[in-house]
Amino acid sequence: MVTFSLNDKIALITGASRGIGESVAITLAENGAHCILASRKLDDLEVVVKKITDAGGSAEAMACNMGYPEQITDLMKAIETKHGRLDILVNNAAANPYFGEMINAEEWAWDKTMGVNLKAPFMLTQAAAKMMKSTGGGSVVNVSSINGVRPAFLQGIYSITKAALISMTQAWAKELAPHKIRVNALLPGLTDTKFASALTANEEIKNMVLAQIPLQRMAQPEEMAGAVLYLVSDASSYTTGSCITVDGGMLA
Repeated sequence: MVTFSLNDKIALITGASRGIGESVAITLAENGAHCILASRKLDDLEVVVKKITDAGGSAEAMACNMGYPEQITDLMKAIETKHGRLDILVNNAAANPYFGEMINAEEWAWDKTMGVNLKAPFMLTQAAAKMMKSTGGGSVVNVSSINGVRPAFLQGIYSITKAALISMTQAWAKELAPHKIRVNALLPGLTDTKFASALTANEEIKNMVLAQIPLQRMAQPEEMAGAVLYLVSDASSYTTGSCITVDGGMLA
């Protein structure tokens, strides 16, 4: 039978205090997972945890700044110590600190974007895979972007990291398949989140992007959660190394 049940699964979702990460955490919890929510600010995470638990789900918050490798190491050690396993990892946290032409970008913008968008998912997947190997398998979802396929205007560095994240997804998928660990990617299009406000707050840029979307609107964060649920559940048991594009038809 096809099942989306995540009963008895332990899931870590990064960047879970708002936007896509929040919606993914709520959806996975609704389907039975115990969700560990990670982000920089504990107070913001606790708000989401309360939403989940008030609805009858199971969740906890762990603060972690994905720009600091030592905090990532501490986070994964804490999960292993407390739970002894990790079944699902959703690498959703991302940074886009520089909006402008690459020719004028300073080194700090490159380093921060690469650190959060690439180094952090690599470290998290590495640590998660070691736990998953010992417990019979698991599922990793990397939240990339359609920018990884088609670089976006004034978002060159960000787009480069998202293209590399797609490649990382495929590389991990091949390496981890013998251990029953599946690794896939979600490629969102323009989504109505605080993260995308650099685009959506500018009417000229927003309208330019909307004109390229056949569905003629932005996505809502919850419209990304169903694809992630599919990828982390047994419903996608033969799916690994794949990218699911949720973009309103923009790349069609």
